[in-house]
Amino acid sequence: KPVVGSIKTYLGRPWKKYSRTVVLQSVVDSHIDPTGWAEWDAASKDFLQTLYYGEYMNSGAGAGTGKRVTWPGYHIIKTAAEASKFTVAQLIQGNVWLKNTGVAFIEGL
Repeated sequence: KPVVGSIKTYLGRPWKKYSRTVVLQSVVDSHIDPTGWAEWDAASKDFLQTLYYGEYMNSGAGAGTGKRVTWPGYHIIKTAAEASKFTVAQLIQGNVWLKNTGVAFIEGL
């Protein structure tokens, strides 16, 4: 892993107001910056007030949330009930239509 640490890599960054990203039960490796998330640019400070970024039960060397951003819209999701709102079945009702596409997916947690 010769480039780990030499290139800043993030889970995401907010583009426009009301950005939504949730990382659920994923392996997050050490190449992800400890802050986890990056601002889009200096002019995007107001985006930080309306976004919802969350993480739930991730694993791996980069999954620690102790040094993550402190934005108002960043959440460490603590319960399965809250995390379930972002699953294929609940967020996009994929259990109804996604099977017909041939795309592999997991309905819930």
